Amino acid sequence: MISQPLWASQPLRVVTELSPPHQTLVNGEVAGLSTTLVQQILHEAGLSAQIEIFPWARAFRLASSHANMLIYNMARTAERENQFHWIGTVASYNLGFVALAHRQDIAVNTLDDARRYSIAIQRDDLSAIFLQQQGFEVGTELIIAADIIESWQLLLHGKVDLVIDDPVALTEMARLLAISTEQVRFVYAIPELAQHTWLAASRQTAPELVRRLQQAHAVIAKTAFYQQLMQSGYTAKP
Repeated sequence: MISQPLWASQPLRVVTELSPPHQTLVNGEVAGLSTTLVQQILHEAGLSAQIEIFPWARAFRLASSHANMLIYNMARTAERENQFHWIGTVASYNLGFVALAHRQDIAVNTLDDARRYSIAIQRDDLSAIFLQQQGFEVGTELIIAADIIESWQLLLHGKVDLVIDDPVALTEMARLLAISTEQVRFVYAIPELAQHTWLAASRQTAPELVRRLQQAHAVIAKTAFYQQLMQSGYTAKP
């Protein structure tokens, strides 16, 4: 009898955050464009895993501290480089400020212009880290939210002036929140937050499993769906 490698006997988990259209919930199941891509990578690797949605800070903590844990969509930063094994890119983002459409008093043409307004950000999210590095202060310019839905609810209830999101997400967010897309507008793209984001594995994950996933990603990266998804602004359903 051929024995299984140790990693094969341990359950594989995948964690992410709610971030339409890349990660959504449909009838209680995690779906979305990047989720489809991750599922294709797992299938190509001959693996199965439960995909779970958490607030980003919790997803990050889980993926930082357990073996056989995958996380997406993760920005690959210098601070995170040695904290994870990097499998491959699974999304393209062009993040910027979003305001309510009727707030014509809000004008942002540079990042510094946004200092005049209150901004909802998700705890430990890349955009939160970036803005704090630029001198934006929590409690004055920055209001911390658990997830993107809470950030949008703060915007819709007039508790903040701006949120940070991708322009391709506006239609799906409007649907989830039962509002018209005409009620919101994309105000300003933040160049430093334009990025491709990654599927990554915890450092404790077995090297053989990491290589298997990286090889599967290389196969999926040749597909038309992957190449379309990695183009900024792609919103079509797979």
